[in-house]
Amino acid sequence: MMRNGELLARHAWGWANAERRLAFTPRSLFRMCSITKQFTCGLLLDSFADPSVLDDALRAHLANLEQPAPSVLQLCHNQSGLRDYWAVAMLHGSPAEAPFGEVEAARIIAATRTLQFAPGTRYSYVNQNFRILSDILQERSGRSFAELLRSRIFAPVGMESAFLAADTRAMPDGTEGYEGTQGTGFRAAANRILWTGDAGMGACLDDMIAWEWHIDATRDDPAALHRRLSAPVAFIDGTPSAYGFGLARSTELGRSVIGHGGALRGWRSHRLYAPSERVSVVVMFNHLSDARAAAIDLLAAVLGEERPKPEGTHPAPTWLGAYVEPETGLAVRIEAASPGQIRLRYGYPPEELDLRADGSASNSSGTRLRFSEGGVWMDRPQENQSSRLQPCESTPAADVAGRYRSVELNAEFTVADAGGALYGAFSGFLGQGRMELLDAVGGDVWTLPCPRALDHSPPGDWTLAFRRSHGGRVEGVEVGCWLARRIAYARVE
Repeated sequence: MMRNGELLARHAWGWANAERRLAFTPRSLFRMCSITKQFTCGLLLDSFADPSVLDDALRAHLANLEQPAPSVLQLCHNQSGLRDYWAVAMLHGSPAEAPFGEVEAARIIAATRTLQFAPGTRYSYVNQNFRILSDILQERSGRSFAELLRSRIFAPVGMESAFLAADTRAMPDGTEGYEGTQGTGFRAAANRILWTGDAGMGACLDDMIAWEWHIDATRDDPAALHRRLSAPVAFIDGTPSAYGFGLARSTELGRSVIGHGGALRGWRSHRLYAPSERVSVVVMFNHLSDARAAAIDLLAAVLGEERPKPEGTHPAPTWLGAYVEPETGLAVRIEAASPGQIRLRYGYPPEELDLRADGSASNSSGTRLRFSEGGVWMDRPQENQSSRLQPCESTPAADVAGRYRSVELNAEFTVADAGGALYGAFSGFLGQGRMELLDAVGGDVWTLPCPRALDHSPPGDWTLAFRRSHGGRVEGVEVGCWLARRIAYARVE
């Protein structure tokens, strides 16, 4: 924790590698994961005053795209409209611990034919946006991404041991990430992804302190790198965006905060900077606890405040239930949670919303549910989206078993009736996925869980919206999750 350029606390505890009894220190190397994205964008801005000069190079990476391509800046702001490649990998049948390197990534990216929304109109978190950026930077400079980061960012800032830790199987100093709990026991997490500009950075706590010091020391310089990274960003309609250049903008404890998290199975981290208070917080866990929540708790401690708690006095609304969001086609389930809160299952992970006196429910991310004009509306300003949800009231028919094929992905989806219980699984060039039990939502809408995936955050529940002919026979299904929406499959048997 830092304030006004002064280090308030620098503390490490526990084990970097429990089997080898390597204690954590501020010099232990750590997987920073998606915190990498701001450094990728920083390298882009440091290398090109006008990133749009790389737009043609981006189009070359999406040679099969049948729609207008996004711009390089729209990649930086997660407004590209691309589907996340780790989510799409699961549709190709990838096991959670499967190898996923340059060949697999290039094949999925190059095969892109359609977008899930028009570039610049919406926000969706897409990891390969930043992988493509790092690939283009390498191609244009003739130097490796690792070398570019070292010479242009890490060394000038004073991040002495930071490096590109692209291979997620091991860290040079033996630091390990763990899955499990104190009750069930911990085990070393198996990861076999090759990461670059999306999540490949390795660094120690002292490296991250150097980055926070640099941010604070250059806070009044309009040309400073972090000032440019944290500049206001908007959608193409002019609506302000809460995400840009690999950084999220939010309000915590009444203050504007800029930061980002990072995660992989076994690793969790979060860094934030509150400009008005000149406060920085960095949290790094090699286990699966909530690093963002810990960072906000520490911010509250520095500011001498308490995090607000739900009032707990407002009754659950009458509009709990199952719906479909019409633009994305995704299932929306609204459930009772702890007193004063409801749970929204739409993206990943489920969101807790506080009930308000006016009958609505909202959270600090901006998501809001409200009853208006005879229906339930979901507002997600962080995604530039507001829509009236469509109720799913009828009981789904169970005649959906069969084999389905996606022409765009060249992949298949199988639904099997196993003694009256429906199971589904994906298969493609990455393998044959495991069978998972389908969950009925309503109408012809089901969900298929994806509790584990290549990335730390699995796609969550895939929405399955089955399509029928005029005669009532199931003839296809649309598959989607928040990371990868509206992929059409036709029934083949």
